Amino acid sequence: MTEQKNILRTNGIPDVEDHPLRYDLTNELHARPFEPLSAPEQITYYAMTTGEGVANRDREHVCRLCERYGLHPPAANASHFSADFGEFRLRWERHTEFSTYAIMRSLNVTSPFMETPVSYAPSEWVEAMPGQRLVALHIVFLSSQMPKVSDEDLDRYFVTDSLVTSVIGGGEAQIWTDNRIHSDGHSRMIIHDWSLKPLKAGRVIQRLMEVETYRNMALLSLPLARSTGPQTAHIDTALAGLTSRMAETSGGDATAEDDSQMLQELSGLSARIERLSASTSYRFSASRAYYALMEARLNELHEERIPGFQNLEEFLDRRMAPAMRTCESVSERLSDLSRRATRAANLLRTRVDFALEAQNQELLTSMARRSRLQLRLQETVEGLSVAAITYYTVSLIGYVAKAVKANGVHVPVELVTGISIPVVAVLVWMGGRRLRKAIMKSEKTG
Repeated sequence: MTEQKNILRTNGIPDVEDHPLRYDLTNELHARPFEPLSAPEQITYYAMTTGEGVANRDREHVCRLCERYGLHPPAANASHFSADFGEFRLRWERHTEFSTYAIMRSLNVTSPFMETPVSYAPSEWVEAMPGQRLVALHIVFLSSQMPKVSDEDLDRYFVTDSLVTSVIGGGEAQIWTDNRIHSDGHSRMIIHDWSLKPLKAGRVIQRLMEVETYRNMALLSLPLARSTGPQTAHIDTALAGLTSRMAETSGGDATAEDDSQMLQELSGLSARIERLSASTSYRFSASRAYYALMEARLNELHEERIPGFQNLEEFLDRRMAPAMRTCESVSERLSDLSRRATRAANLLRTRVDFALEAQNQELLTSMARRSRLQLRLQETVEGLSVAAITYYTVSLIGYVAKAVKANGVHVPVELVTGISIPVVAVLVWMGGRRLRKAIMKSEKTG
């Protein structure tokens, strides 16, 4: 980078600060270049599913092969690699959740599929490929000088009931395949070159291998959709029944125990829905992406129909489209169940909240009634307290008057006692009232 800046300064070009990802993004457009191929050629192609986050393990497997043959291994962060190992050539690519291996060799036999390139690679290295094999394909690329494939050859190499053929590459080649796995565990494809240039031949064959890979990667979600379908149907039935029970008891007939039980059942259904969604969402979304890639690769082949035969696009569309619609239907049904369960839960919680609010209102009314009764009782008690305090106070006044009279002072005891009764009563009542106001004021400020 520093040398490039020095060159720019020497040439008088202004030195403008680059985005740190500018070169990486530009180089990404040129990543995984197509392999130029010239007929006659044979290719054995594998797609191995390894999952995400294990690219280093696949790369190390390729490095071990390079060490064995004394070749430079792929770079530390490389996602593709191509090299000539003498008896065969290898092209490795790492994708999000799988790796592909294309083992290539010039065709040196007149009969296709008699010898395959993979037989020239170390068998222990091939058997130790990380992951599980999802695609295994033998491709025979015939040159224009070689005889055209006869009907007898097609009967010998393929299952004719499933034979698919078409002209591809704008009329520059023809392909044959039956999309079946044969006794050797590999599918088969023949491509007869008419006028393909080496680079275009590499693009066409790469597209055909990608169609094979993306087709199977997209179909990975079909067994999952089939196993999930009965579970979603059971949840749908349970959710519909629960919603009906909610509607039947919406007039106030439901008790708190009923609402609590329904809310518990609804929470259980929601948990099952979320568990299914979590276990299937990635696979379903990946299948949609792979299916879109497969359709794009098919369009790039520019197939032309041959009368009396299906082309590759028709064959795959007739079988893939219903499978993808099944997966999409299950995915949408799960999403719909999640939305319905959320709405039902909201309705039930709202009903429970209303019931709780009604109970709280009744409780407040009861508390207000008890407060009024308590106030009346308190007033009654206060009246009795005034009478009692007045009685005892007047009695004390009477005793004082009698004591004074006994000491020779003429005091009308009865008159003093009688006059003190209303005076004491008023004073006691006013003192109690003032005390009550002081207590209420302290409660309000506190």
